[in-house]
Amino acid sequence: MSEHPHSSHYDAIVIGGGHNGLTAAAYLAKAGRKVLVLERRHVLGGAAVSEELYPGFTFSVCSYVVSLLRPHIIRELELARHGLEIIPLEASFLPLPNGDSLTRWSDPERTRREVARFSRHDSERLPEFSLAMTKLCWLAKRIIDEPAPDPASLAPRELLKLLRLGRTMKDDPTDLRWLNFKLLTMSAVDFLDLWFESDVLKAPMSVSGIIGTFLGVRSPGTAYVLLHHYMGEIDGAFRAWGFSKGGTGGISLAIANAARAHGAEILEQSGVERVLVHGGKANGVVLENGDTVRASTVISSVDPNRTFLRLVGEEHLEDEFAAQIRRYRLRGSSGKVNLALDRLPEFSCRPGDGPHLHGDIAIAPSIDYLERAYDEAKYGDFSERPYINVVIPSLVDPTVAPPGKHVMSCFVQYAPYDIKEGPEHWPERREAFGDAVVDTLAEYIPGLRESILYRQVLTPWDLEQEFGLTEGNIFHGELSLDQLLFLRPAAGWARYRTPIEGLWVCGSGTHPGGGIMGAPGELAAKTMLQSRAL
Repeated sequence: MSEHPHSSHYDAIVIGGGHNGLTAAAYLAKAGRKVLVLERRHVLGGAAVSEELYPGFTFSVCSYVVSLLRPHIIRELELARHGLEIIPLEASFLPLPNGDSLTRWSDPERTRREVARFSRHDSERLPEFSLAMTKLCWLAKRIIDEPAPDPASLAPRELLKLLRLGRTMKDDPTDLRWLNFKLLTMSAVDFLDLWFESDVLKAPMSVSGIIGTFLGVRSPGTAYVLLHHYMGEIDGAFRAWGFSKGGTGGISLAIANAARAHGAEILEQSGVERVLVHGGKANGVVLENGDTVRASTVISSVDPNRTFLRLVGEEHLEDEFAAQIRRYRLRGSSGKVNLALDRLPEFSCRPGDGPHLHGDIAIAPSIDYLERAYDEAKYGDFSERPYINVVIPSLVDPTVAPPGKHVMSCFVQYAPYDIKEGPEHWPERREAFGDAVVDTLAEYIPGLRESILYRQVLTPWDLEQEFGLTEGNIFHGELSLDQLLFLRPAAGWARYRTPIEGLWVCGSGTHPGGGIMGAPGELAAKTMLQSRAL
């Protein structure tokens, strides 16, 4: 074991070069701290990464759209100056098996006209629904842009925060307070039933409630997850989604550029084997190559399971805390299929290029279809006819594919990590899973199979092995009620500190959760600086 040649001058080591780790590093470096980021892979970004896996085609390998990236982080780190460019999504397209389709546009009036073809009642309720969700998003925004409140604390600052939150709820109309409580307990479908009657509208809207969870659209608690995704915000506009130019890795690289501009050092192909803990205090890390790097503070951006049970080790943890981390649910439920195509994929229900393809495309024809997909996952198998969310970024970003050719990115639910044969058998079933996705898409896109030049299939097992996502969970842990706010990742430890002195956490397994938002990294860094822990 040898010492890293420059280890003595680091104030902080950040484990993991995902977007949250890079965000924490950028804020700490901006505050004048000497920071080292260690990334295991050959490319930065974690799950927000772009890679050229087939000549001329750049894939957003895992995360594929931008929605939750906090606008104030973009401003404070000057990410536009460091290369960030976001292209808004213009539509949400639903092809239907009967040859019809529904497109929801960024223009509300145009959307109402489309919805009215299926239900005049629903078209008239859309403005009311949008207003209610916007108000709920404003409430949620006050929660996600600050560290989680601590209900057990008697500190004046914490009491004031809880009082402000209570006043916010009190000042809202009665119906909105009622909706808040409903949102926490209802299923996505039951919540949408409060407004709408048509399956054609409710099905593609309900899927926001199951992303990253091992639940169905009729499962209680999925209404909150729906809000979490509905809260997508670009430059202050709620429900605004977009593509990062060059793929989602462009976000990570812009944050990395900001961190480097403030003096942070970032090393790739430098995986961490374990955190050095002596006398209950973290004082460095041991790399996979055996080198030791020392610092007064260690910050982990990887998930809680990997951080505490693998990098730290249970021998350094109190029994109750270790038990909480073991109970923390990951249960990855999704996979990814990325395609390089030699032509534009044309949907039989709405042929040709057009603005309906310049956003996301949902294979979610009915509530029953989605529940049947979940039923297969419950019994340890991937869905033969899954929910698929598709984007074709090459239509609006010519940098990701050669002229006339296209990239198709497919997020797929359900693909449970714990298949009945055992997770270690996923490599044997990987191509069958990919075939199920392509076969489902081919029902809507004639000639799709013949147009595929290259196919990448990522199962939850692959996400764990290659990207370090335990059990393949894209959010570092389910977004369930018992794993949010002051309970994420464990009761009493939701403020980025850990029971190990000098060890902090800043990944999606901390408040406010998953998605490409940067908030966990930002809030962790600011909490450390305000508490003078660094």
